[in-house]
Amino acid sequence: MLPVRLFLIVQSLILVGFGLAYFVRPHELANLSGMLLMAPAAVTDVRAYYGGLQLGLALWLGLGLLRSELLRPALMLLVLLYAALFLARLGGLWLDGGAQQTFNLYAMLFEGVSAALAFWLLRGLGR
Repeated sequence: MLPVRLFLIVQSLILVGFGLAYFVRPHELANLSGMLLMAPAAVTDVRAYYGGLQLGLALWLGLGLLRSELLRPALMLLVLLYAALFLARLGGLWLDGGAQQTFNLYAMLFEGVSAALAFWLLRGLGR
């Protein structure tokens, strides 16, 4: 149970950090991946989707830490989301040419490792 809790704590901290950063400094964070925010609607969308969504996910993981019956659903959500992000980036790299996209390659590494760890921990909870 301790490895699951530690994993969720680390994931929560990462998500809170990026969520707040995208909400407070959307231009700077969007530039990391090469995005240019050209209109106020784009800035608001980044604040909501990249900031708010990550903060909401961190909150769900926090609830999982507080209520042990939510540990499995929290891990299941991480497996699903990180695997979906990994596969979508992989498809994007294939479609868009990915050899020079270091941001997306690093993001895929994080997402792939996180999905694999969440899956491994989830299997351990089933015992």
